Amino acid sequence: MPDYHDDLRLAHVLADAADAATMARFKALDLKVETKPDMTPVSEADKAAEELIRGQLQRARPRDAVLGEEYGIEGTGPRRWVIDPIDGTKNYVRGVPVWATLISLMEAAEGGYRPVVGVVSAPALGRRWWAAQGHGAYTGRSLSSASRLRVSKVSTLSDASFAYSSLSGWEERGQLNGFLDLTREVWRTRAYGDFWPYMMVAEGSVDICAEPELSLWDMAATAIVVTEAGGTFTGLDGRPGPHSGNAAASNGLLHDELLSYLTQRY
Repeated sequence: MPDYHDDLRLAHVLADAADAATMARFKALDLKVETKPDMTPVSEADKAAEELIRGQLQRARPRDAVLGEEYGIEGTGPRRWVIDPIDGTKNYVRGVPVWATLISLMEAAEGGYRPVVGVVSAPALGRRWWAAQGHGAYTGRSLSSASRLRVSKVSTLSDASFAYSSLSGWEERGQLNGFLDLTREVWRTRAYGDFWPYMMVAEGSVDICAEPELSLWDMAATAIVVTEAGGTFTGLDGRPGPHSGNAAASNGLLHDELLSYLTQRY
């Protein structure tokens, strides 16, 4: 089995550079923010961070393809780096510290590309999480100063903590009733949003989470961190991995029940 150590080390170097760039503009009074065609915001920091990562990848991995939220796909081949320069841009532009740079390496496999390396770096929180296929998931300040991540062992919904982003997406999908039924069944609900719930699932502090509409760059890095921590990451359709346009993550013990509620319709 490949160890992916060099790729993981490079992903940390990329995250270090992105952290420096994004923190330099966090809470800047003159931060420039635009609205994309899908009506979501993009800041100058999003663009600068992605350009920085792409530039370093061009030098370090010129044969690999790169897919990013702001500048699309470049290159072809069996290896593809997937980047979300700032996951949580709405938080970033309002000065809320819950945002992160997501960096993943995906490799071609049967059934499509699969994530083999993932780094989630949240510098305003002072946190970073990472994983490589077959080598577990970790959190810490660096590769040499880290602790292993493991999901919880909660096995009943009435004892479970459930994290989500918002209600509107579930209503638009016609699945609000199932979502609300789930919130009534679990022990606790919190709308942390974006990357954070998935990292909490990996840490064992949250047991289940889900979002109704996502892009590949929102999920590639978080998916491998969750699975390498012993959890389960699928689409709402039950398909493993980050390819369904939505996500459900759990400690594995509660996954079938989670999906059964979130696929209920009016």
